[in-house]
Amino acid sequence: MTGKPGRTARGGAQTSAGDLLDLVRSGRAVTRGALQQMTGLSRATVGQRLDRLFRAGWLREGAGGPVDSPLGGRPAITLEFDGSHAVVLAADLDTRHARVALLTLTGEILAERSGALVVEDGPETVLDGLARWFAELLTETGHAPEAVCGIGLGVPGPVDSETGRVVQPPMMSGWDGYDIRGRLSRAFSEHTSAGTGIDTGTGPVPVFVDNDANLMAYGEQRTGYQDCRAFVLVKVSTGIGAGVVVDGALYRGVDGGAGDLGHIRVGTEALCRCGSYGCLAAVASGGAVARRLTEAGVPAASGSDVRELLAAGHPEAAALAREAGRQVGDVLATVVTLLNPGVLMIAGDLAGTPFLTGVRELLYQRALPRSTAHLDVLTARLGERAGLIGAGALVVEHLYAPERVEERLAALGV
Repeated sequence: MTGKPGRTARGGAQTSAGDLLDLVRSGRAVTRGALQQMTGLSRATVGQRLDRLFRAGWLREGAGGPVDSPLGGRPAITLEFDGSHAVVLAADLDTRHARVALLTLTGEILAERSGALVVEDGPETVLDGLARWFAELLTETGHAPEAVCGIGLGVPGPVDSETGRVVQPPMMSGWDGYDIRGRLSRAFSEHTSAGTGIDTGTGPVPVFVDNDANLMAYGEQRTGYQDCRAFVLVKVSTGIGAGVVVDGALYRGVDGGAGDLGHIRVGTEALCRCGSYGCLAAVASGGAVARRLTEAGVPAASGSDVRELLAAGHPEAAALAREAGRQVGDVLATVVTLLNPGVLMIAGDLAGTPFLTGVRELLYQRALPRSTAHLDVLTARLGERAGLIGAGALVVEHLYAPERVEERLAALGV
């Protein structure tokens, strides 16, 4: 997880310690001399602001780098973001299943677990279950609850990023408007006896909530496609949703509703879980394929069952997945024409050769050649870990943003 381009400009007299940390994390300036050149600050001022970051435990000295001066001399000491001073907890919640992980600040997964957790059991039960799993991960790895600087959670519904609450979610009955952040934070404290995190300064451990496809897209783009200016990930599981990353930042729309592809009308009479007829999810999601398989005499209760059948090479499952891919590809032709992405990634239960083949057939048939000339259409690299890595990145990018760094340093008294 690296820092995003910050606001620092040469000659900026007010350049903060947070700005210097951003430069180091992004790799744009990793020596004291480079920081002076990039910001226009004096050597003494750079030293004073770096000292605050060292005292907080957020920076450390690395190996000697290139000599700063053209006249030669001793190699400059490099500066590194110290990702060991805290950890992050992340959870990826699906409709009937969840996965949680403990991560370093640089995105390495230290421990994880998964299991059945039914979203329709309601937020109280589900969030308590996630908090219990978090506590078990901390015990397993020997980390104190106070080492956790933040929790990231992905959910299968639209999320208002300002409040962290889901907004009219088709597949999350009982969750609409619920205070997810507050409940998960309290549940974490209850299961771990955690108070104030040593790395958060004040208050309980902060919780960040976003749509699951958004976090999968963020995880994939940040770890493998940072140079891609327009990145789209489509998750096809129980429902169908997309995450869009533009210029390194998630695009959520005005209230978190961007990317809800599953409820685009495609002209069928199939009844969708949202109560409308003709939605894409009603005919091309993992749940829709599972229903059609069951009707054909092949029992399948969910998208995860379809995934297992596809992995086993079941011919009927492969044929229906390819057909679903064609239906989704027809819609994605419009998405590609509108956004002109460099990468279109397919993820979720149906992500595999049959579905991807169907997507490509209709996408390249319907979209203009200009829109697909520089487009890579592929399946997810990180698999089931994408959402966890994206959730961890979301936490870190917020907590170590320049403006937030200043607040946290002040709270820590450094």
